[in-house]
Amino acid sequence: MIDSFMEDAFSARVRTAAMDWLKRRCADGDFVVHRNELLEFHFEGKRFPLVDPNRGIRKPKSMTAALSILTTYTAPGRRAPYEDRPGPDGLLRYKYRGFDPRQSDNVALRIAYERKLPLIWFYGVAEGWYLPCFPVWLVADEPEQLQFAVALDEAQLLMSDTVEARVGQRRYAERLTRQRLHQPVFRAQVLRAYDESCAMCNLRHASLLDAAHILRDSHPEGIPAVSNGLALCKIHHAAYDKNILGIRSDYVVEVRRDILEENDGPMLRHGLQEMNGISLRVPKVRRDRPDVAAIEHRYEEFRRSA
Repeated sequence: MIDSFMEDAFSARVRTAAMDWLKRRCADGDFVVHRNELLEFHFEGKRFPLVDPNRGIRKPKSMTAALSILTTYTAPGRRAPYEDRPGPDGLLRYKYRGFDPRQSDNVALRIAYERKLPLIWFYGVAEGWYLPCFPVWLVADEPEQLQFAVALDEAQLLMSDTVEARVGQRRYAERLTRQRLHQPVFRAQVLRAYDESCAMCNLRHASLLDAAHILRDSHPEGIPAVSNGLALCKIHHAAYDKNILGIRSDYVVEVRRDILEENDGPMLRHGLQEMNGISLRVPKVRRDRPDVAAIEHRYEEFRRSA
């Protein structure tokens, strides 16, 4: 039997090495990792997969606690096998495997919860592609609902249980979930749909690309769906948000008249003025293309600002 102190030291080295590798892997702005890379991760000279080939919970044989959790990508219009949703406190939930709290994978998660061990959450953004969110912690075991509550940062480990605190904490949890999970997932899905290049100028540097909303985030229908997104470089994203650029329902770009009449340097000329009249490059998959009704709504906003 492995000494518990030795196992804890080994577990800490594994988690540190895996998260350090993910930081380096995602440092260039490409925040998604393919399953094959995760299966071929090496630790201390040996292959040490970060995900399980067939299950969502990874518990290596050399460890008693889980190392990672995984949410499978679900294509639009299909029902997810597990619903990882926020609870009344705003914290996300991760469902048990199956219906038995004593099942071995669920026990491995419970040990991680009891020891307050950091985990990696691999969130599916396309078939075989995952956005790594780390470190995360399990902060509550809810066997009646067959789930664990997940904290996305260390502050949520210290949540108070007073009524006044719960209101502020829920808002904080919702904002953090949006920043650390929903927005990165939206960005990853949009950039993959557009082959990681700007839909206007074809710039292919991932670190300089954004996922722009067509219907704004504040709009009631401004959902984080690929059909409500555009992959744009940072200058064209800013120009689109400020209504310097508009997009017609036939996907042709228009530049505001006063911008066309300006006389400035090469960035204005090549970066903005020459976009006038070009056709937006849209995804090959029809369901990922910009929603025409959303495009028309934003175009009318652009026209009113001209």
